[in-house]
Amino acid sequence: MQQRLLQHLSLFHFLVLAVDPSVPETGRRGAAASSPPSPPAHSAAAGCEVPPSHRFDCGAERLLAREGCEARGCCYAPAASGAGGGPPWCFFPRGYRSYRAENLTATARGYAARLRRVAPSFLPGDVGVLRLDVALETESRLRFTLRDPARQRYEVPLATPRVSARAASTLYGVQVHEDPFGLVVSRRPGGQVLLNTTVAPLFFADQFLQISTSLPSRFISGLGEHLAPLVLDTAWTKVTLWNRDMAPVPQVNLYGSHPFYLVIEDGGSAHGVFLLNSNAMDVVLQPSPALTWRTTGGILDFYVFLGPDPKSVVRQYLDVVGFPFMPPYWGLGFHLCRWGYSSTTTTRQAVANMSAARFPLDVQWNDLDYMDAKRDFTFNKETFKDYPDMVRDFHQRGLRYVMIVDPGISSSGPPGTYKPYDDGLKRGVAASLLQVWPGPTAFPDFTNPETHEWWHDMVKDFHDQVPFDGMWIDMNEPSNFVEGSQDGCPNNSLEKPPYVPGVFGGRLQAGTICASSQQYLSSHYNLHSLYGLTEAIGCSRWRPFVISRSTFSGHGRYAGHWTGDVESNWEQLSYSVPEVLLFNLLGVPLVGADICGFLGDTSEELCVRWTQLGAFYPFMRNHNDHGNRPQEPYAFSPAAQDAMRKALRLRYSLLPYLYTLFHRAHTAGETVARPLFLEFPKDPNTWTVDRQLLWGGGLLVTPVLEAGQTKVSGYFPAGTWYSLVGVGAAAGLPGAATPFLRPDSTIHSKGQWVLLPAPLDTINVHVRAGHVLPLQEPAFSTAESRKKGMALVVALTPDGFARGELFWDDGESWQSFEKGDYTETLFLAAHVSVGGGHLDGILLEAVTILGVTSPPRQVLANGARVDDFSYCSDTQVLSVPVSLPMWEQFVITWS
Repeated sequence: MQQRLLQHLSLFHFLVLAVDPSVPETGRRGAAASSPPSPPAHSAAAGCEVPPSHRFDCGAERLLAREGCEARGCCYAPAASGAGGGPPWCFFPRGYRSYRAENLTATARGYAARLRRVAPSFLPGDVGVLRLDVALETESRLRFTLRDPARQRYEVPLATPRVSARAASTLYGVQVHEDPFGLVVSRRPGGQVLLNTTVAPLFFADQFLQISTSLPSRFISGLGEHLAPLVLDTAWTKVTLWNRDMAPVPQVNLYGSHPFYLVIEDGGSAHGVFLLNSNAMDVVLQPSPALTWRTTGGILDFYVFLGPDPKSVVRQYLDVVGFPFMPPYWGLGFHLCRWGYSSTTTTRQAVANMSAARFPLDVQWNDLDYMDAKRDFTFNKETFKDYPDMVRDFHQRGLRYVMIVDPGISSSGPPGTYKPYDDGLKRGVAASLLQVWPGPTAFPDFTNPETHEWWHDMVKDFHDQVPFDGMWIDMNEPSNFVEGSQDGCPNNSLEKPPYVPGVFGGRLQAGTICASSQQYLSSHYNLHSLYGLTEAIGCSRWRPFVISRSTFSGHGRYAGHWTGDVESNWEQLSYSVPEVLLFNLLGVPLVGADICGFLGDTSEELCVRWTQLGAFYPFMRNHNDHGNRPQEPYAFSPAAQDAMRKALRLRYSLLPYLYTLFHRAHTAGETVARPLFLEFPKDPNTWTVDRQLLWGGGLLVTPVLEAGQTKVSGYFPAGTWYSLVGVGAAAGLPGAATPFLRPDSTIHSKGQWVLLPAPLDTINVHVRAGHVLPLQEPAFSTAESRKKGMALVVALTPDGFARGELFWDDGESWQSFEKGDYTETLFLAAHVSVGGGHLDGILLEAVTILGVTSPPRQVLANGARVDDFSYCSDTQVLSVPVSLPMWEQFVITWS
């Protein structure tokens, strides 16, 4: 036992420095200060030769002149600031002492130590003694926490894996630097340093926690939600996390908070870091490169994921926060909404117009228009008097229905006239009074178990009247049209903390509830960014299809997300690609932007290009603001309609493949839409590509994102890529979902940019060699398309290999995989293995093999000759019409 303990302790490296004897004992013990503490005993001059890119801010909570800066023992050197803000003028010297590590001991899960502050900080409520726990949870996952052992502080109530024993072997080594305290995590083998907190001092006060780390490269992604490129700029970029109702613009905090980042290292390895903390925070990136976390409360609870590749990092993160939910099949169809469908007549007419124009439609939505005085769980008895009948009529047509539900419950009106408020008041479920669409409102506290019971009852009562199929939850940051509350907010430290992150509006209560409002689990100060997640949990219990605006880490386990009130312009179209990719990395694969934009008038060209890209959002919805130009597909010219129809038919053809990707996300923690670097991490050219996206590993989408363009440049990693430019009758089957390929459409890439033709009716989609895609003949709804014939696209590598999968169930039952009620099919080149009850009655009608290098003499299906196959030597495409039961095993061969 003693020998093994010594082996584990050898992971740690100690830099032993004596405690400064001039520090008062009270400073070491960290008694909370009611007045500003004395300046720390630091001599800055010796350590001030710090390059600008390596400087860490010593005055984050307020601007400091030279005198105030040097009183903290810090360095003062004014410097020019660039667009990103530039290096701080007041910065920590090298060797600035904060905490010292003591009493390092082995535990059942890893190690523990006590940290003692060796000099008082300049912060009120300074914590003098901390407990460090390092847990070697798995081979590729490390967790370390810093807590106040003398006081129970708020911790995020997110269910995470419980680990009772340390991993037997790890991909990481850990070093603890004793004085000044720091933690270093490195990759094994090789020794690449991934996390090094010795670069700047640790701070842990009642309302200000700060820790910094070096980064092994500048290729960092994550830290959502923000409007930015997928790879963040490390030139003094500050990302603020504090959920806010804010139309997406760059450099402000938006609807969600996800304190997780992924870094691609030199050579293509990757690691990730997750700070499990829901308080308001800033994350500051600097060009050294390095990163600083600053948060206003809670504890420091970090997970480090070792990968070693980007896919593994995402999966390891989802092992902690939860794998995504499995959406119903119909949820992947086309959704249509508008704030302005002012009656059932108008809503019915939109559906009728889609049908008359021969556009697919699966889900019709209504915004606030359906409500009585904008109150939840009501409908207008005049304009929506036949509302329940309308929804039932949609169901008879094979359509589904979703409506908006805001969390704010109207508190106006005489007592006894509005059951949701009256019942909620009796059951004590309100968190705060504020002002949103209905006027004065009460916001339910979804951290209270009683609220979930009350909410379930209200949803069920309304569903008994109107049999809706899903819920769209909005305004749940939570949003407030007055600041704090109708009565204002108290004057206390929660409303006015010593450090306020860079939130839009400059105050925590701006656009939302008072921070000091008390909820069941804690104050809103701690719980604010969890509001949307806790509401989504409450909604998912009743409906398995939920789309939410506000999100937090783990949200994808319960709901999807749309990217909010985007404007109808080309910039927002372009930003939507990295936004969709980002949320897939964050474990929320069911995501999309409002197609054609929400705010302002669209143009015909913009709407066509947005519909083409939107056909490859995992969640596809056209949503428009009231008063804007109509933007339903049928509202445009015949040529524009043809282009949109083509894009929608292509999406519906690919739904079996898309549904299978969601199954992989749900069961294996994979992504649906993914950046190129996830598949090709060894190719540095892919690391910054965020104007293209992959569906799984097999389909590359290169959209047009600028006005007036009929060509588009796309990056093609090394390999063979076959163009999939539409659906047609290539195999002689009218309407069959078989790709038509141009003779010049195959790209044999060595890793290069390619200029592609992109007329207005075309979005470039390429199949990657080595993949088999299951397709299905498109129809006007998934209820109909699921009954149609299927086809396979087999994209061969030069050595004749291809592989694919199909997951199939009834498309709507909850947890069919968990219950074993599904069919899973594996396709291999020259051998296709199929079987399962859910495919009863569905025929395989066409197989298209790409990359057949010589004309086949014969083709056999289950040993029987297929005489009417066709082969094109220019494109090397073999088309095989068949009629084979998908519920039976079959083999197709050619020679």
